[in-house]
Parts: sequence; structure tokens; C-alpha cells
Amino acid sequence: MTTMIKPMIVCGLLCIFHLSSSAQKAGVPNNKSPLALVQTVADRIIRETPFKFQLVPQPNHPQFDFVQYVDFGKTFGLGSPAVAYAISQFDSKSDTSFMIQVSHNDALKIWVNQEVVYQKEGARPLKIQPRERDIFLEYEFPVKLRKGLNQILLKSETRGKEWICYLQPKGALIEERKPWNPDLSIAKLPGVTAGVAKLSNWLVAGPFMVSGKYPSSTAYGPERGFEIGKLYSDGMKDISWTIPKLQIFADVINPQPYWGTYYNWNYHAGGLAWAMSHLAEASGQRKYEDYSQRWTDFMLEIKPFIGYQVKELNGFQSTHHQLFNTPLLDFTAAPALPFVYRLVKDKNFEKRLEYEAFVNDVKDYVVHHQIRMPEGNFTRETPEQYTTWVDDMFMGIPFLVQASMQSKEPKEKNALLDDAARQVLAFNKQLLNPSTGLYHHAQYSRRKARLPYWSRANGWAIWASTEVLLQLPKNHPLREQILAAYQRHADALVKLQDQQTGCWHNVLDRPDSYDELSGTAIISMNIARGINQGWLRKEKYLPAVQRGWNYIASCIDPDGTVHKICVGTMSSENVNDYMNRPTADNDSHGLLGLLFAGIEIDKLFRSTL
Repeated sequence: MTTMIKPMIVCGLLCIFHLSSSAQKAGVPNNKSPLALVQTVADRIIRETPFKFQLVPQPNHPQFDFVQYVDFGKTFGLGSPAVAYAISQFDSKSDTSFMIQVSHNDALKIWVNQEVVYQKEGARPLKIQPRERDIFLEYEFPVKLRKGLNQILLKSETRGKEWICYLQPKGALIEERKPWNPDLSIAKLPGVTAGVAKLSNWLVAGPFMVSGKYPSSTAYGPERGFEIGKLYSDGMKDISWTIPKLQIFADVINPQPYWGTYYNWNYHAGGLAWAMSHLAEASGQRKYEDYSQRWTDFMLEIKPFIGYQVKELNGFQSTHHQLFNTPLLDFTAAPALPFVYRLVKDKNFEKRLEYEAFVNDVKDYVVHHQIRMPEGNFTRETPEQYTTWVDDMFMGIPFLVQASMQSKEPKEKNALLDDAARQVLAFNKQLLNPSTGLYHHAQYSRRKARLPYWSRANGWAIWASTEVLLQLPKNHPLREQILAAYQRHADALVKLQDQQTGCWHNVLDRPDSYDELSGTAIISMNIARGINQGWLRKEKYLPAVQRGWNYIASCIDPDGTVHKICVGTMSSENVNDYMNRPTADNDSHGLLGLLFAGIEIDKLFRSTL
């Protein structure tokens, strides 16, 4: 047996720095080690990340697929009872009916095509609450639109303390454009020019004030029709149509359409900062640690300002808005990894108390407030209540492991690590198909569905498992069960590797789906980690890592540009949603796994030489 193994290993070693023909065609230097090659990627990231904001006009999206609002208070002021009007038009592609949700203070009346569709009188506080991927609004009502233009008129009251109205189509999700939704715009109102319509989706008129009584029962001029160049009156002053007060927002510089920038607040940008810290340790180069610390320091520095944009300027889709009140692991535990990792490895630095406070807030959310299934694993309210996503193995479990390492209390330390171990097995029960050894991307609690075996999702699963195994004591009662599951998963994945290219396809069991970098990098990294840790047999799994690395290297240009990364996606039962999902260059969804892959595979290759 030994005489057969040695030639195979030697043959494999000859391939380590002699990349496949596809890699050579791509111009990849064939004399770079995995660590050196991913450093070219990291160097490009450093060059292209300014950690600065620019000022931009208030975002104005005509499509009615998320929250629209009219802030009468900032436009007309507060302190006295008053009413004001707002007018716009729905431009519908067909005759349609749907539900609209609203939240407002005090009285509100809404007309669509001159018919009252909603009315509430009396004083009331405003209720609005950010959730996972949507905004909770308090009331809802049906509306019917005809094909073409449909006028909407709002009449809003204030009793002096607050004055704003929010509305959205029921089912609206943050950052999800729906082309079938109607537009909401003033562009086709008579006399409104394109320049004015670009500034706002609403015209407003007010404030109308009547001394001695609440004014909502009084019908003022705008209820009798819209006309440019006509003055209205409340008996004390003249009033005309105008636009709501505009705000200026801070935004990132040069965001990419699918994935933003490397200094957005999300799990893949935060994961990339975490990877940079590991790269600094592996390479001995301080610049990568400087990047990671600049990322975390930047987030702490801007957080008060981001809170102002979200809470005071209604920037629910503004940059970094997920820093506030977003109950989703993608924007809590996962991007906190570089924070907690720095606390683990650096016992004395200037901002340590700020980091500890930040991490403690995230830990409190993860342990006490994040939604879980009865088995204890993390779950979500989207797209259905409740949906367990395999992504959340990576979004939450590594944070639990790192928080355990950072904790100074033995009881808490053990509880966090135990939670991480139990979660792996609970996710396996929910999502792992024992007949294939693969993870479905998600599963619903109220009905069973066979969602596709997405490559990157399986990468998240195997990665979370190895993070637990790295820290779990050898005598832990769940260790052998987790290790066995990891080994079965690795075995199932290796069987689906494309033997010619070395990739794993975007849909693992569909060789007709495209070859994809992020899943290949994460899977290769975690198989290499298994060999390095003695969990997997080198003679069996080393060739898979070598093939995987050859594919990975073929996706990297000499300047550090990385190709073939599947952009982020919602879960879906339709495999074509994964087959046809776009790819993007340099997307941080893929780069965080790529950097870790270079580190782990380099370690493996050096130990094998």
C-alpha cells in the first residue's frame, strides 16, 4: 500500500506550483505559492479601500417596492396642531390589487383616484420597527390600481409632537427590487418637470392650521384638486405645492452593484477583515493586520453618524444601515468576527474597552435574542417563518467559538462552546440530506422542501464545523459525532469535484451549472484544514486540494483581480435561480474564503514538501 501512495503524493507535489493549462492561459504566475498568490489579492484590496465617505443626495427610488415616507415635520416644523397634504401618482403596468401598509402619528386619510382607501382619526404615537429584511408598519389596507396613472393623496395631521407618514407594499424586502411593482412618482403630474421629479416622489402642501380645534376634520384646498400656480389658504397664510425637505447622506465611494465595497457593514466584508488578520499572522506582514484594524476602528468611529442617518433621516436603505436594529446574523455576529478575534489575540490595545462593549452587545443578541428553532439552532423569519439557512452556520457559529475563547468566565466559556457544538448537530438534522451527504441551502419549519445544494452554502457548513472542531476538547461528548459528520461531508464533496477543472460547480450535483470560485475556495480550504489537523487522510484528500488550488489560481489575475464569484442570493426552491445567478469580479463573498484557502493550503503544501 505504501509503495502506491508515495508516487501519488509525489505526482501531486509536482502540480503544486505548475498550474493547469487554464491557469497559465489566464496569465497566473506559475511560480507563486498559495500564500504569495492570495497576498496579491489582499494587496489590491488594500489599494482599493479608502475608508472614507462621500456626500450624496437623498436616495430617491420611484419604484414602489419598499418604504416610502413623507416627513412633514422636517419640512414644515413641529409645535402646533396642523395638517398637510402629499400627492403623487402610481404608474402601474397592469390592472392590479395589493395591500399597502402604513405607519403614522395622529390622523391620516388616503385617497386613491379620488376614493378614500384608508382613514384613521385621533392621536397616536408612531410605530415602526426594522426586522430581518423588512420594516414593520402598523396598519394595512387594500388598494386597486388600473393600468397607467393612479393618483394618491395623503392628508396627515400632527398635534404638535411628531409628523411623518410611512407606506410600503405588503411583503416589501430591503434591497430586493421587484420589477412588477408600480412606480410612485410625480414625473407625470401636470406641469412637473423631470428635474423636480428627480428630487422627490412627492409634492407637499401645508401647513394648514386652525386655532382652537384639531384641523383634520376641515377640508382644505388640495382636496378639491391639484393645480400648479394656484394658492391655497388656511385663513391666515397662503400655501402652495413644494417638495419635502431634502437631506444629504453619506455613502461609500465607488460601490459595486452586486456587493458594495470592502468597507460596507456585512458578513462578507467583515469576514474579509477577519481573513486579513489571519493573513498577517501567516505572512508576517503588518499591513494586513493594519487593514483589519482600520476596518474595525472605522466601524466604531462611524456608528454614531450611521445611527443619525437611520433614526433621524429615515435612512433605512442608506449605507451601513445594518449597524442598527437588524436582527440577522449576517449583520451582527459574522461582521463582529474581526472584533472578537482581535480581543482574543491582543490583550492590550487602546480601544480594547470599546471593542469589548461592542462584542458584548453582539453576544447578548446572539445568545438571548436571535430566533432559534426548538433544537437550538439559529433560524430566520424570511422568506418564511421559520426558515433555517445553512448560511447561518457560518454567520453565527464561528462567533460563538471566538466569544468562548475571549470570555474570562469559565462557565460562560463552556456554555458558548457547547452552544456552538450543539448547533452544528442541530443544523445537520435540519439541512443535511443523509442520502447525498450534502446540505440543502435552507429548510422550512412548516413544510419540507428540497432546496438545491448550493456550493457556497455547503462551504459555510463545512467551515463552521471545522471552526468548532479546532477548539472543541478531545473529550467533549459531541466531538466524535461532529468529526464523523464533517468527514462524511468532505467525502461527499470530493466525489462531486470536477476532475478536469478542479472546481466545484455552483450547484454541486449539477455539472451543467457554472464553475464557481467561492464554493471551491471554501471547500478546498476546509479539506486542507482537515488534512493539516489529522482529521482526513492525506493520501486520499490531497489530490482534491491540489486540483482545487489549480482552479482557484486560474481565477486570479496577476494584479490580484479575482473572477467567477457567485453574488449573494436569497434561498429558493427553484434550481434555476442558482444556475442563472450572476457572477462578479472581486466580490468579497468569495475573497474571504479565498484568503483563508491560500493560508491553509500553503500550510498543507509546505508540510508535504
